[in-house]
Amino acid sequence: MTILVVWSSCPASADSPRDREARFASREGNIAFLALGVLLPLLTDGSGGGRQSLRNLDALATSSLLCEGLKRITREKRPDTDEQNSFPSGHATAAFTIAEMQSRRHPEQKLLWYGGAGLIAESRVYLRRHHARDVLAGAALGIGTADAQLRQPRGFLIAPFVSPGRGGKGRTMGIQLWRSF
Repeated sequence: MTILVVWSSCPASADSPRDREARFASREGNIAFLALGVLLPLLTDGSGGGRQSLRNLDALATSSLLCEGLKRITREKRPDTDEQNSFPSGHATAAFTIAEMQSRRHPEQKLLWYGGAGLIAESRVYLRRHHARDVLAGAALGIGTADAQLRQPRGFLIAPFVSPGRGGKGRTMGIQLWRSF
């Protein structure tokens, strides 16, 4: 029996394990990461969990809106298509927003949150959906938005309209539109 070995410089096949991992990180993994970041405080943070989930959702919505605005202004071409919405990376923006929000609340989990965000961002470059500068800008935008969110007594979009129950305790939430204007 003769075995012929041929070396090629062509890229890995579309079905390589690394390609599947990157597609998972960009799709299902990204969705799971963001959902976990928004919903986990409800399960683990006791009476303040509802407020933390709303703050995380608020930061995520704010950073996503800012990212979309920048995409429309910069109109940067994607590396794999003629679409002009590459800069900054929305996936990186969202993932790093959640990573910063959760890491500030739970510093002992910082490596896990930032590791997950980093995998999502790296997958976008690996799949040639973004340039490295796109994901770096997205990461900076996400972290910066989360930091600004955490310096405010309330959030930017959702949280200004929702306040904790009496005395800031309990799970009761009430809408207070008149206080936000």
